[in-house]
Amino acid sequence: MSLLVVGLSHRSAPVSVLERASLAADQQTKLVQDSLAAEPATEATVLATCNRIELYADVDKFHAGVAELSTLLAQHTGVGLDELTPYLYVHYEDRAVHHLFSVACGLDSMVVGEGQILGQIKDALALGQELHTAGRLLNDLFQQALRVGKRAHSETGIDKAGQSLVTFGLEQLAGATPVADWAVGRRALVIGAGSMSSLAATTLARAGVAELVIANRTLDRARRLAESLTGLVAGARAVPMERVAAELPHADVVVSCTGATGLVLTADMLAEALDRRAEHRAEGAAGPGAAETVALLDLAMPRDIDAVAHRLAGLRLVDIESLAEAAADEPMAADVDQVRAIVSAEVTAFGAAQRAAHITPTVVALRTMAADVVAGEIARLDGRLPDLDERQRAEITQTVRRVVDKLLHAPTVRVKQLASTPGGAGYADALRELFDLDPQAVAAVSRADANGTRPDGAVGRPGAAAVQTDPKRGRA
Repeated sequence: MSLLVVGLSHRSAPVSVLERASLAADQQTKLVQDSLAAEPATEATVLATCNRIELYADVDKFHAGVAELSTLLAQHTGVGLDELTPYLYVHYEDRAVHHLFSVACGLDSMVVGEGQILGQIKDALALGQELHTAGRLLNDLFQQALRVGKRAHSETGIDKAGQSLVTFGLEQLAGATPVADWAVGRRALVIGAGSMSSLAATTLARAGVAELVIANRTLDRARRLAESLTGLVAGARAVPMERVAAELPHADVVVSCTGATGLVLTADMLAEALDRRAEHRAEGAAGPGAAETVALLDLAMPRDIDAVAHRLAGLRLVDIESLAEAAADEPMAADVDQVRAIVSAEVTAFGAAQRAAHITPTVVALRTMAADVVAGEIARLDGRLPDLDERQRAEITQTVRRVVDKLLHAPTVRVKQLASTPGGAGYADALRELFDLDPQAVAAVSRADANGTRPDGAVGRPGAAAVQTDPKRGRA
């Protein structure tokens, strides 16, 4: 079995394609389930963010896996396969591990070094676990990716370069003015109450906005977020989504990040809000802190705010597309090289652990067979020497076990060391052949290990699946 990732991101596809390829939560679930039902895949999960969608799977056939996963992505996103294929990338085995570890460290993010991706990787793992589609390989892979990402942030200065998409977006709106100065006294409207919207609301509250309104389809969730920010901004309150149009004319800053499949702020809503805003100014009811231009930050994929806002006087829109252009011009921090070194070392260590774990079921089966031989010989001894007392029998049993353990210790330790080296997967086959081990016994150990249960009934940590070598890698 081998790790395969097929996906597209802001690095491989234009925002217009990413927008069409975005998946709602229920669509992600169906994609993962259908991926597991496909013949080449035995494990699967999806990593979906505002600027990437990647399908991870453990497959037994490389070419069939690429074809099947690409087709499933096209079917579930609704983007034709012929149109989607030029934007897809494919990573296999060690390169797939390297890719996910790089993503976890923020090296592949639109804003290099941002840490929010760790939460999204955690969500991808949780999805696979909830659907029981993440087995030994994907569990180990994603858990290690989270550890690698945390290590990169704790051991390097990547955080200096890495901002959240929220912070970067607000900085683009503020221009040359520090966000903390730009936001003071403004009225803010945050649409949505998910992780990105919550971060935006918190950032704006800390920056000193005078009023903060949070709109969400689930009003209780918006209320909880507003209540958590009352210590930062006195004017924090929650409203239902139906109130957005009424709140829009009073807002100086609007941040939207929902999971809606259609536009949340249409061209007509924006135009009407501008007209009402102008009326308030003419009547002197706009308030002393009202800004002349309304700042709009759209972090949703697909977009929440109609792109016509770019052309309307009195509005300034920053969306995923403009953020991608701005991020491309940002200088990379010197710490990036250090993070890349961490990723390379962790990929090597993960590969070695994978290969070593691949031989563990064979070693366990060998020791089980040896234990059975010892038990059989002791039983035969009981028949031949029925007069042995318990102390004598225990001493003989212990002696035989020590002899067997000593004979097996060096070869089993050595074979694990050899198996952890590149190309070491064949040592498991050699061990099975030399000791004439029953393949079914080895398979039983593998199944028990994958379920986190050892053959003796004890519960253990699921091991890692094997990573084999296939020279064919690259783009679909």
